[in-house]
Amino acid sequence: MNTAVNRLERKTATVYHSSNKLVKVPFFAILASSFFSHRSMMCPKILIPRWWRGATILLATIAPSIIFFYAKSQSARCGFVMVVMAVMWVTEVIPLHVTALIPVFAFPLMGILSTGIVSRLYLKDSSMMFLGGLIMAAAVENCNFHERVALFVILHVGQSPRLLALGFMIVTSFLSMWISNTATAAMIVPIVDAVVKELTKLREMDVIKSNEDSHHVGITNDCEETGHIAKNRYLRRGPDGTYIDMHVIKEETNEESEIEQVEVLEVTAARTRKEDAGTEGETRKEAERRKLKAVKMECLSLKQMLFLSVAFSANTGGTGSPLGCGPNIVLMGLLDSFDNSMGLNFATWMMFNVPGVILCSLLCWLWLQILFMCCGKNRVQRSTPEMEHALRKFIEGHYRALGPVSRKEAVVVTSFFILVMLWVFRDPGFIPGWATYYTTPGDSVYVKAATPVMLMVFLLFCIPAESKPAPGAKQVERCMNWEAVHKKVPWEIVILLGGGLVLAEGAKHSGLSIFFSQQLARLKDLPKEALVVLVCLMASGMTEFASNTATASILLPMLANLALAIQVNPLYLLIPATACCAYAFMLPVATPGNAIVLSASGMRTSVMIRAGIVMNIVCIIVTVFLINTLGYAIFDLNTIPTFSNSTTL
Repeated sequence: MNTAVNRLERKTATVYHSSNKLVKVPFFAILASSFFSHRSMMCPKILIPRWWRGATILLATIAPSIIFFYAKSQSARCGFVMVVMAVMWVTEVIPLHVTALIPVFAFPLMGILSTGIVSRLYLKDSSMMFLGGLIMAAAVENCNFHERVALFVILHVGQSPRLLALGFMIVTSFLSMWISNTATAAMIVPIVDAVVKELTKLREMDVIKSNEDSHHVGITNDCEETGHIAKNRYLRRGPDGTYIDMHVIKEETNEESEIEQVEVLEVTAARTRKEDAGTEGETRKEAERRKLKAVKMECLSLKQMLFLSVAFSANTGGTGSPLGCGPNIVLMGLLDSFDNSMGLNFATWMMFNVPGVILCSLLCWLWLQILFMCCGKNRVQRSTPEMEHALRKFIEGHYRALGPVSRKEAVVVTSFFILVMLWVFRDPGFIPGWATYYTTPGDSVYVKAATPVMLMVFLLFCIPAESKPAPGAKQVERCMNWEAVHKKVPWEIVILLGGGLVLAEGAKHSGLSIFFSQQLARLKDLPKEALVVLVCLMASGMTEFASNTATASILLPMLANLALAIQVNPLYLLIPATACCAYAFMLPVATPGNAIVLSASGMRTSVMIRAGIVMNIVCIIVTVFLINTLGYAIFDLNTIPTFSNSTTL
C-alpha cells in the first residue's frame, strides 16, 4: 500500500500544483469532448486551433474597449477591466492568479484607485485568515493526521461498498470544512486508491478460488438413497488422461444390538475421450475469463463510486465553515465593505451551513448508491463477510503501522481545536465574545478572525515536536517548519481572492455599483423566492466552467447590489450564491479537486457529468429550502439593514 500511496501522491501532487495545465481548453470544448468515446477524449487538440489563446486574449481586450472609448466615465473604465478579467477567468487563457493581478496596473492607470489602496486590498483580514487556515492545513497534512482519521473512520463505519463510500464521505466532508477542498481531495485520494486496489484483488481471488473449487475433480455426492442404500459417485483421472466413473456403494444394516457395514466397490468403464476433456477445459477457461471480466467491470464501478464520493463530499463539505473554499472568503471580504456583518460570523455561518453539509452529503451518498448499485449492467454487488474481514485486516495493519499518536500530532490537533473554539466564540452573537474584552467603546482597534489563526501558526513554529533532538540533528524539530509551508500552501489562491476584493472595491469607488443597482432594480417585481432559485442556478452553472473563487468574485458584488436595489436583505441572496459556487460536480475544470479525482480514477468525463448533474439539482433544492427556513431563524432575513438605502456596497 505504501508504494501505491507514494506513487499516487506524486501523481496527485503534480495534478494539484499544475492544475492550470489541466484546464487549457475552453469549457465548450470540454463539454463537446464529454460526448465522445474514451479514445476521442483528446479531440479538443484537433477541433481547437493552437492560436485560440492569443485570439481570446486579443478579443477580450479589443471588444470591451468599445465601452472604454465611447463612455469615458470612471465606471465605464472599471467595467472594462471587469469584463476583461471575467473573460480571462472563464477561458483561463492565462493562469487565474495572474489575471487577478491586472487591477494592480489597470486601476491606477485608468484613474480608478491608487496603487497603495489596490495593494492593501490583496491582504485584507479575510485573506490573512484564509492564509492562516492554509498553513494550519499544511501542519495537519505534515503530521499525517488526516490518514489516521480516515483509517479510523473506515474501520469503525464498515467495509462493505456502501459503508466504505459513507466512511470516505464523512472523512472528506469533515476535513474539507477546515482545509481547502483541493488539498482534502489530494490527501484522501491515495487512501481510496489503495483500498480500491485491495478490494479488486480480493474479488479476483474469490472468483479464481470458486473456479478452482468447481473444477476440482473429487467426490460428488448424489446421495441416491433407497431404503438403507446410499450411493456416492466420484470421478478419477486415468493414466491415459481419460476419466473413470467410480461408484462406492455403502450398505448399512442397523439393528438394536449391532451395526454391520459392508462396502462394495463397483467400477463401470465409463471412459471419455481426451478431445472431450480438452473441449470442456476450454469452456471452463472461457467461463473463467467472463467471470473475471465481469468482476473487473464491477470493480471499475466501485472505483468510480468511491472516487466520486470523495470529489462530491469535498465540494459540499467546503461550505461548512468560512475556511472551506474560496467563495466563502470572498463573501467574508465583501461584507467588510458594509458597516456591519448583518449577523454573519464564524458561529452563525456554521449554524446555517453544517446542516446543509449533512443533508447534501447524505443525499449524495444515496444517489451514488442508486447510480452504481441499482442501475446499469455493471452494478456493484454486495461483499461477502469473508471479503469484508480480509479488507478489515488490511486496513487494521496500516492503521497499526502509523504507530501511537506522536507529540507533533497531539500539538497540531490541540492547536487546531483551540483555534476553532477561538473563531466560534470570538463574536458568536448570542453571548459576548472574548474579542469584546480587547475592544473599548469608540475604539478603532478590533480583533478579527485573522488574529487567532496567526497566533496559533506562530505557536506551531515555536513548540518543539520532540523532547530532544533526533540523532544527528543539531536542534529540536518544531511542530511546523517553513519548508512544509513553502511546499504545501497554494499561495496563488490568496492572490486570486485579493483580485476579487479589488474588483468589488473598484466597482464601489467608481460608481459602477450604483449603475448595477439602477439596472437590477427592474427585478423588484419578481418574487424573491423565485429570484433566489435563479441566483442559485446561475451560480451553479457558472462555477462548472470557471474557478469557483473567480465566479464568486464576479457574481457576489453584483448580487449585493441587486439585493440593495430591490430592498432585500443581502444575505438572502449572497449566502445561497456562495454555497452554489462550491457546488461544482459535473466537470473536472470546475475545481482542482474534481481534476485530481478524474486523473487518479481514470474515469470518463461523461461519468462525472452523469452523476454531477443530479447532485447540482439536489444541492440547489437543499440550499433554497434552508435559506427560506433556517436562514430566517438565524439571520432575521425579514429585517432590512439600515445601510441598504445607500444603494452602494
